[in-house]
Amino acid sequence: MNDDGLTYAAAGVDVDAGERSVELMRAAVMRAQRPESSGAFGGFAGLFDATALTRFRKPLLATSTDGVGTKLVIAKMMDKHDTVGIDLVAMVVDDIVVCGAEPLFLTDYIACGKVIPERIAAIVTGIATGCEQAGVALVGGETAEHPDVMPDDDYDLAAAGTGVVESDALLSADLVRAGDVVVAMQSSGVHSNGFSFVRRALFDIAGMNVNTKSAELGGSLGEALLEPTAIYTKACLRLVREMGDDIHVFSHITGGGIAANIARVLPHHLHAELDRSSWQPQPLFQVIQHAARASIAEMERTFNMGIGMAAVVAADAADAVVRTLRGAGVNAWVCGTVRLRNDGESGDAPAKGGAGGSVSVTGSYGN
Repeated sequence: MNDDGLTYAAAGVDVDAGERSVELMRAAVMRAQRPESSGAFGGFAGLFDATALTRFRKPLLATSTDGVGTKLVIAKMMDKHDTVGIDLVAMVVDDIVVCGAEPLFLTDYIACGKVIPERIAAIVTGIATGCEQAGVALVGGETAEHPDVMPDDDYDLAAAGTGVVESDALLSADLVRAGDVVVAMQSSGVHSNGFSFVRRALFDIAGMNVNTKSAELGGSLGEALLEPTAIYTKACLRLVREMGDDIHVFSHITGGGIAANIARVLPHHLHAELDRSSWQPQPLFQVIQHAARASIAEMERTFNMGIGMAAVVAADAADAVVRTLRGAGVNAWVCGTVRLRNDGESGDAPAKGGAGGSVSVTGSYGN
């Protein structure tokens, strides 16, 4: 306090630090725009030119919101904050594109115990990088300082995004047919799910730390864990644009693992059989499994195990889908087929969200 009484800064909220962080992030945010972006940087509301929707006959808006979860603990351990923003964008836009929608704009929210301008700017720079990768505009955000609610060095992230899809081009379980195939898109690692399991297994049980070196991983454990979530948005939209009716639905493999997330995009009467021999999970998953002494089933219920996104497509288009994805820089392969579901067949996990078909994952992982 000063002689004139309490100030906001003395109460724990440094408005000047907040303004410094805004200036540090300005250039990155300005790069993460689209032609439809409107309004000046730093306004109360983010603006987006809605005449972009006039090219649609009957546009449907798609929206999603998400965070990064306890992967943030690893970022804090490493004191590296410029990649978790990419994870944040990925978790939002790759949910939106599942139905064939093009993500248009995104807003972010950062809650922290104390604004450290350089750290906030690093986080937002990562968010802007993710938006550039996805082709989505970062139209606004908020940084909130929460003294007495959060420790000074703590923060959490959330974002919400909006996209659009033509109503008669909507991808959904209704389009999936027996005889379709499942095309897998390789993940970049653990992505942004299962980190409570990761930390318990690697740090509490195995006694490792973020600086533990591993020849298998080609560097430190912390670096491998912080590998940003892959953003599949542009590759998926390219598939929809070039292959049309042959693309039936996508599945973003997030919390709950492979079977539960693919099952949620299948109709109730269909079952997908995935063949483990068609791929090999990255070494990081083996390190986690060994440390946790976990079963394959538990790993597959928790992690993406090397598949970050899947597409359910017409069988005769499968080769072209794989070629198109690889041409877009995404490693892809056919990993399974869709058939009629037998009476009482439950698969390896209930469909995430409670409605959908069933999925089984069989065989052993390839080399």
